[in-house]
Amino acid sequence: MSDYKRKRINLGVKKYFQKWLLIRILGMIIFSSIIAALILYFYARQEITSSFFDAHIKIRRVSDLLLPVVAAGSMVSLISGIILSLFLPQKIAGPIFRIEQGLKPIQDGDFTSLISLRKDDVLKDLAGEVNKATTETRVRVQKSKNALAALIEAMGSTAADSAVQDRIKDLEKSLAQFKTK
Repeated sequence: MSDYKRKRINLGVKKYFQKWLLIRILGMIIFSSIIAALILYFYARQEITSSFFDAHIKIRRVSDLLLPVVAAGSMVSLISGIILSLFLPQKIAGPIFRIEQGLKPIQDGDFTSLISLRKDDVLKDLAGEVNKATTETRVRVQKSKNALAALIEAMGSTAADSAVQDRIKDLEKSLAQFKTK
């Protein structure tokens, strides 16, 4: 048997972000639908007089009649989609870029660096969680540095095994790479 377990969709994760995204997408769809319906309504309101009697010559299928309406509705939807694709990603891509830039110093071992986003950015919760993780890591590394300093002080100048002293020096160098103050 396969060990594959199907993942369930979790709609409860980040409800605020999902709501924000859903409102914008649904708003654009509703806007496009209303514009397309208005185009159809105004096109259908035109009076049919003598051209109606000639219609059997000009219009062979219903699709010939509706083609301009469908084309206009499609153009409105296309333009709405383009507008949505231009502006919506900026609300997400901007904070992601700032988070990536804020992670670079942390990646280099600077745990004093924190990520700051604008208060209305959609991903400020993610930045907050990264900042919490960075703070916790900074505290743990500082505790390790303090424990190493206490160990070195406890050893004092006693002639300990040179291999132990080499390992302590390696540990000092390793912990010195992390900035915690």
